Amino acid sequence: MSQPLYHHLKNDRGFDAVDVLAPAWTEPLLARMPAVRRAIAMPLGHGEFGFWRRRQLGRALREEGYTQAIVLPNSWKSALVPAFAGISRRSGWRGEFRHGLLNDLRYLDEAALPLMVQRFLALGLDATAPVPTAVAPRLQVSAAGAAAVAARFGIDSGRPLLALAPGAEFGPAKCWPSAYFAEVAGHYRDRGWQVALFGSANDVAVCEDISEQIGASHDLAGRTTLAEAVDLLSLAGAVVSNDSGLMHIAAALGRPMAAVFGATSPGFTPPLDANASVLHSDLECAPCFQRTCPLGHHRCMQEQTPDRVISALDTRLAAAGQAR
Repeated sequence: MSQPLYHHLKNDRGFDAVDVLAPAWTEPLLARMPAVRRAIAMPLGHGEFGFWRRRQLGRALREEGYTQAIVLPNSWKSALVPAFAGISRRSGWRGEFRHGLLNDLRYLDEAALPLMVQRFLALGLDATAPVPTAVAPRLQVSAAGAAAVAARFGIDSGRPLLALAPGAEFGPAKCWPSAYFAEVAGHYRDRGWQVALFGSANDVAVCEDISEQIGASHDLAGRTTLAEAVDLLSLAGAVVSNDSGLMHIAAALGRPMAAVFGATSPGFTPPLDANASVLHSDLECAPCFQRTCPLGHHRCMQEQTPDRVISALDTRLAAAGQAR
């Protein structure tokens, strides 16, 4: 979601160096973004305050001579490092009490900027400048490197690959039923496709469930690094995903995709690629933005049937000129 901002800073505003301070796990993504010079690992985890460590990091960054810091999170503590670094222009949206820490404080009009990507991009502009259409995020992957990773995991690069991403860190309300994933997988496997399941260690159970239902597959949940997952997704002929980080990665790789939304809104964080089809519910209760269905029926996802996903994928594959 933040990559269009980096692209704008590098290519439109002409910054020689765009460095990104972020959690260490994001480094494989940032390394594949052409506009980013380097990733700086944030030494603190989510929710950790660590005042003195933030102060130490900020002081260490002073000698880099940064002219602007753009603070994407809305928390007070996220604005500390740029202030300690003495960066002359410190931009961000008004969030927790940050007057003084940020000296280019913006007031967000949510109706004017409905998409998260727009809100990030706007911080790279002057406060009164119109926000342009965001350049679609793109990740660069080495074809040779991806082929080597595929060989390591026993994936045949000569056969079409269907990638399934059935997990979601947010909670089960965002998850399409595992039986639906299995039905779609069976449809394409009968046509000669390979099937690979992607996810973190938290997704092992749901991926095992789907793998057991469909039989032969490459169950990669918890087995790949993020870098390996990116490389393998770049080889996918098609992707089916919940609203998740892997969905955004697949979109940034330009993969034909069906993304299923229920509890969350594609009006805020959609996949930003023309090859992605979005399926979402028109129920009055959706999107609820709850981790579990407050009504207990999970209809927003149950009503997005496998045949709808297959139809959406086939349309994307036909447009891309791929075999179905």
